[in-house]
Formats: sequence, C-alpha cells, structure tokens
Amino acid sequence: MRRFQKWTPLVAVAAILISSPVLSPAAAQKYPSRPIRVMLPFAAGSVSDVTLRILADKLGARLGTTIVIDNQPRAGGVTAAMGVLTSPADGYSLVTLSSSTAISASLLKSLPYDPVKDFMPISGISTFANIIAANANSNYRKLGDMLAAAKAKPGVLNVGTTTVGSTNHLAATLLQSMTGLKFVIVPFRTPGDLLTAVLRNDVDVIVQSYGALKSAVESKQIRALATTTGNRTAYAPDVPTVDESGVKGFDVVTWNGFFAPAKTAPEVIDTLNREVRAVLADPELKQRYLELGLEPLPTTPEQIGGRLRSEIEKWARVIADAGIEKQ
Repeated sequence: MRRFQKWTPLVAVAAILISSPVLSPAAAQKYPSRPIRVMLPFAAGSVSDVTLRILADKLGARLGTTIVIDNQPRAGGVTAAMGVLTSPADGYSLVTLSSSTAISASLLKSLPYDPVKDFMPISGISTFANIIAANANSNYRKLGDMLAAAKAKPGVLNVGTTTVGSTNHLAATLLQSMTGLKFVIVPFRTPGDLLTAVLRNDVDVIVQSYGALKSAVESKQIRALATTTGNRTAYAPDVPTVDESGVKGFDVVTWNGFFAPAKTAPEVIDTLNREVRAVLADPELKQRYLELGLEPLPTTPEQIGGRLRSEIEKWARVIADAGIEKQ
C-alpha cells in the first residue's frame, strides 16, 4: 500500500521554496537600504561635480537614501575606478566614467582595469560641448577666419587647450588632423589659466567647455566661433558647429555616466537605470543643466556602454594618427 507523507504547513512552505526561483541577495532585500557612494574622478566645483550633485539630490530623494559624492581627481581617473572595483559589487559603490575614460584607455600604456569588461553600465548623466573661442577684439569672427589664418601661415597660429589628453586637447588635435592644417597646440594647467591666456592674447584661440567659458562669452570678453558638437546645442543655439563651418563630420562631445562593478546584480542596475532616467526627465533639473551649459543624457545601459566602446576606438585612432606618445 502506497504511503503518503502528511501535508503539514511546514512541508508546504518547503515545497514552495524548492519550486520557486532563487532570489539574488540584492532582490531578497529592499535596495537601497543604506547610502550609496559615487566615486567622481573630478575635483569639487568642476562641471562634472556640479552636474552630479544636482542629480544626486533628486536621485537620493527618489531612492529614499543619501547619495555620497567622493571626489577622487587623481591619477587620471584610476583612483576613482579602483575605489569602486575594490568594493563589493552590491550597488552601494558606483563611479562616473566619461569621455576622459575613453581617452585614458587609448592614451595610457596600461590601466589596472578594463573599462569595458570590468564595469557594468547604468545610464548616461549629461553631455556638454567644447567651444572654440577667440578674444572679443580678435579679427576672427567665425571659425573660417581662424582656419584661413592657419592655412596662410602654417605653424604660426596658437591654439590653447587644457592638459595633454583632455577632451578639448584632443578636439584641437582632431581639428588639425581633419583640416590638414598646422597650428601649435598649447596646453594649460587649468581652464582659468586658459581663459587668462586668450584674454591677454597669449594664444589666438582656445578650446574649452562652454560651461567654463559661459560667463566670459556672455560678458563679451571672448567670442564663440564654433561648438565641437555634431549639432547646435540648446544652451548655445546661436553658435554654429565646426561641421557647419566647413569641417564635415567633426563631432566631439564630452559626456559622463554611471557605472558599477561588472558583477552587480541586474536587479540593481535596472533600479538605478529607471530612477536615474526619471530624474533626468525632471523639468527643474533640465533647466538647471541648461543654465550650466549641459544637456541631460538619459540612456539604457546598452547605449552608454556602446558609447564608451566606440569612443575608445575613436580616440585610439586620433592619438595614433597624431603621433601622440602613450604615457
């Protein structure tokens, strides 16, 4: 005679647990349940820092926690990246990677990590343009004037940028490569030094983020000749692009985004992506970004990950073609 096991409440619970999918630790408890730290490879007060803090306030409110910004502007972003990679992949340690990350991957001889394989993309945060600008008293009224001068006297025109390997430095390098012109690229330590140089006519033109030069443009100390983005921006709609100015296909955009360690649970990535995108759609945030010379960059994880991969390839070509020695 077949014997049946007595169906007790305890047995019933056990049967349900055995037949149900196993939940990951991240899904088994409410996320987030404590503060989230974001490692930022830029200094406090920088455009990227201000951008992130505006977002962090609203994101923390939506998630019901505090977003702690940890500025680590050392070693070209390596310190910030390693700070996250040496932390548990639990969604409580994130990092902002950017166009600078793509440049570092192409410019440095070696990195202690692979920015594509070792990180899980979450969402974009923002983009901002670099502009090419001249002293307001300069004879250059449009980019074509500057290019004509460079063509007339090869190797004489001075173009100021910030440090070698920065986005604006490589934007100037790409401009030289795509036009076939020869001009001298002069790197300065800080955006402030760069602005001072063009105001004193130590250089003919400069390339720098619109946000850093916005005040000088609005006070008519300097004249914006062109923006490096592929399309005109919402915050500088009257400034033509380099592409419009005759250098077809020129497109350099500075961007940043949220990334987590590669083994972070998909549920955590989904939660963060959903909430970041919701915050970036907030009208107040969009207006504040506009005032700073920024545009929100809400993306899927796949989109921001793809941008990182494509820019690593792009800047590797620019650096190789320019003969820039790897550091």
